[in-house]
Amino acid sequence: MTIVRFLIELTTWFVLAYFIALNLGYLVLNLVSVVSLRRRAQEMLLEDLPQIYSGLEPPISILVPAYNEEATIAASVRSMLQLTYPQFEVVVVNDGSADGTLEALKREFDLHPHPEAYRVQLATQPVRGMYVSARYANLRVVDKENGGKADALNVGINASRYPLFCGVDADSVLQRDSLQRVVKPFLSDSSVIATGGTVRIANGCEVRGGFLTKVGLPSNPWAMFQVVEYLRAFLFGRLGWSAINAMLIVSGAFGVFRKDKVIEAGGYLPRSIGEDMELVVRLHRLMRQKREHYKIVFVPDPVCWTEAPEDRATLRNQRIRWQRGLGESLSANWGLMFSRNGGAPGWIAFPFLMLFEWLGPLVELGGYVFMAVGFALGWISWEAFAAFLFVAIGLGILLSASGLLLEEMSFHIYPKGAQLLRLGLVVVLENFGYRQLNSWWRLVGLYRWARQSEAKWGAMKRRGNWQSLPPP
Repeated sequence: MTIVRFLIELTTWFVLAYFIALNLGYLVLNLVSVVSLRRRAQEMLLEDLPQIYSGLEPPISILVPAYNEEATIAASVRSMLQLTYPQFEVVVVNDGSADGTLEALKREFDLHPHPEAYRVQLATQPVRGMYVSARYANLRVVDKENGGKADALNVGINASRYPLFCGVDADSVLQRDSLQRVVKPFLSDSSVIATGGTVRIANGCEVRGGFLTKVGLPSNPWAMFQVVEYLRAFLFGRLGWSAINAMLIVSGAFGVFRKDKVIEAGGYLPRSIGEDMELVVRLHRLMRQKREHYKIVFVPDPVCWTEAPEDRATLRNQRIRWQRGLGESLSANWGLMFSRNGGAPGWIAFPFLMLFEWLGPLVELGGYVFMAVGFALGWISWEAFAAFLFVAIGLGILLSASGLLLEEMSFHIYPKGAQLLRLGLVVVLENFGYRQLNSWWRLVGLYRWARQSEAKWGAMKRRGNWQSLPPP
């Protein structure tokens, strides 16, 4: 056997083993998620009964960082103001928007300047002004110089009044009982320091006056692919990791944190574009270094609806930022991996994310190119190539289908048969081009992280048409 032939066979086996390990890892997470959902279903038998407040719910500060969100900010804030929770405040932080975000807030909520001193516990960019609403006593707006999303969240933490804070994206709409549900782990276990909820795609839905009145699917194909992605990522991704207390990301679109623990950890990392994940990984690292008992919990049923990009350029930029943020989060917290007291986060979740999420696009795209070229040139047998297609595409379809099945069995958000049929079709189609394109964008993000070029929060193209209807 020549050296070249040996290297070809070795690479073939490596690619096959990598894709098998990747899909088996996600299948294990899927099985763990099924068990968790069954246990949760038993615990929620009384959820359909009328709910009353226990009087023990801690007050929550909802922080809304906003940068050029003129199209959606008013409806998003309205949706937060109508939440069914005994005591909360909404703190909107305008991060030096270049559009009419601040003017839209002033017009919609009758804002007036209200100079007040607040305790600066985290260093931030200068605050230019503070406003209160003449219509809603629990709404305040902070106007500051641009410093990025992490800096805006730190300003919100400084300005917040309550022991828990909930970070919510400015283009999001919460279900009315979302806070009640996501705060429950804090009530049942004093060691909980953070919880995260499910995020769903709002494109195609109908929102009136801040109320979600109709669940639908988007007609735009880019958004449709993302519906399936979000189902897969939240239902058996984060739910599976949460079961072993190894969830390394709480979505910036909807997460609740203990403010004292976040301030103790130094707040959100300035200039970071993966600020949500980096904070959670850092909390794991610091809590385990101090050997403090803690939990970071995923709660699958409190739903936050957010607008997904509907054009290729915006989606591409978003995924590049996400991949770069993943690199920032892991590289800034190397001390967690294989640390003496690392537990499941340091010994399972961190290596898994590094191998299959961070470095994954390099191996995945390289594997596709190698197997295709090798088969075309006769270097690789058709049996090996067929096995590769099965593990790379067949198991990918299986994983997406299982995510859709979990959704239908557990929450039944999309009740119409036609909706399920469309989602089932997308489950198959996304594996023939869309996922490979995502891998390419992630590879670009990995390259930009390696170059350490300047990162920016950036602007998202918002249509806002799904929430532009007047109140019912």
